[in-house]
Amino acid sequence: MNRVSGSLSRRGFVVTGAAGLALAACGNGIGGNGAQQLDARVDATRDYLRSRYPGTVELTQKSVGVLYMPLMTEAGLGFGGAYGRGALRINDVTVDYYSATQASFGLQIGAQQYAHALFFMTPDALAQFRASPGWVAGADAKYAVADNAGSLGVDTTTSLAPVIALIFGQAGLIAGATVEGTKYTRIIP
Repeated sequence: MNRVSGSLSRRGFVVTGAAGLALAACGNGIGGNGAQQLDARVDATRDYLRSRYPGTVELTQKSVGVLYMPLMTEAGLGFGGAYGRGALRINDVTVDYYSATQASFGLQIGAQQYAHALFFMTPDALAQFRASPGWVAGADAKYAVADNAGSLGVDTTTSLAPVIALIFGQAGLIAGATVEGTKYTRIIP
């Protein structure tokens, strides 16, 4: 009897160890360097915005938080979709990481990459974004348009908006990019 119970405990130990190794192999990001890599991309995006579009410095100072999405990749052939990852910064400190997904249907073919930033101009808009399990950008997000000289077109209407979106760095074959309909979900990178 003692021999059987010893065998079961060894078998249990082996099974438990194997299960632990299998879970460790899943790589959920905890203890990984995904956050550091994403923060480095966000830093580069923030620095690019500041140097290329000087108006973003003032916009950032007026905002209560900024969500930087350094790279969105979009592709479509009838059905389309986009995906990217970024970070929410408050006082230029990362507080959360987010993924952004977008799905579309219609006459479309091609692929593109772009970056965008969401400037939360009111504490209420930022609180709603952070409290939502999957915040979706709606038609109420106003767009700041960058001209060829690098200045931002932020008019009185836009500056009173709770969320201001800036899309930049577009490259690819699909014309236009939007954040409308994009779903943002908190992640662990």
